Amino acid sequence: MARKFVLMTDTGSDLPDEYYIKHEIDCVPLGFTLDGVTYGGDDGDTMDVKKFYELLRGGALPKTFQVTPAQAINHIQPYLEAGKDVLILAFSSGLSGTCESYRIAARELLENFPARKVYVVDSLCASLGQGLFVDYVVKKADSGATIEETRDYAEDLKLHICHFFTVDDLFHLKRGGRVSGATAAIGSLLKIKPVLHVDDAGHLIAIGKAMGRKKSISALVDKMTELQTLGADDPIFISHGDCIDDVNYLISLIKERFGAREIFINEIGSVIGTHSGAGTVALFFVGKHR
Repeated sequence: MARKFVLMTDTGSDLPDEYYIKHEIDCVPLGFTLDGVTYGGDDGDTMDVKKFYELLRGGALPKTFQVTPAQAINHIQPYLEAGKDVLILAFSSGLSGTCESYRIAARELLENFPARKVYVVDSLCASLGQGLFVDYVVKKADSGATIEETRDYAEDLKLHICHFFTVDDLFHLKRGGRVSGATAAIGSLLKIKPVLHVDDAGHLIAIGKAMGRKKSISALVDKMTELQTLGADDPIFISHGDCIDDVNYLISLIKERFGAREIFINEIGSVIGTHSGAGTVALFFVGKHR
């Protein structure tokens, strides 16, 4: 059934370009600057994600930037001019000002297009957690739901999208203020790996720690065992910071506990990767609560 409105999201969702094209989603690009060069956004250069992680491991310190109100207007306005309504699934307001930029843009545009609708849903999600959220909402929209029905479904769903991460190197979390300098120093010395999640306010929060990499990855599956409400057709999403061997280990643990499942894997994009660092492994699934 043809969708009755436009779906929009942003690259905070870490889905591949082919996904946005296949499902006819307008994806607004966030971006970063490095050595005076702008990458991403609507007009910046591009950088292969493998190259990005190579530079990150070599000590590069990119600086990220959010979607601006002007950029959001440029994406939304053509649809309103064409008589279409827009539902925006935004990167977590707990991690970026992008959601607020959409809201500013929507308020301004609706003054000029009062007969149209623009709804902004703060996903409170990040990386492929946002991607998983988008995937569920796409299916709802394509079932013939109205824009309001799809918006309400998204609002009800978002706090059931569970995010669990572990990182190999605490430096980038320290740089972003997620852990203290002392914690990072002790953790690196003792090979303590933090386990983190995205909470109900959309913030990245440390919730535990494990001694060594394999135990921290196993802890992600422990959390899934505790919280998951996976039906037969519910997928599991995994994103990673250029560490596919660790992802394969995670998948082996999931198969041990849950059998064969639909699992979608993609690399963490450069914007979120700037803050999480190379070696991040993240697991996303639908659950009882976050």
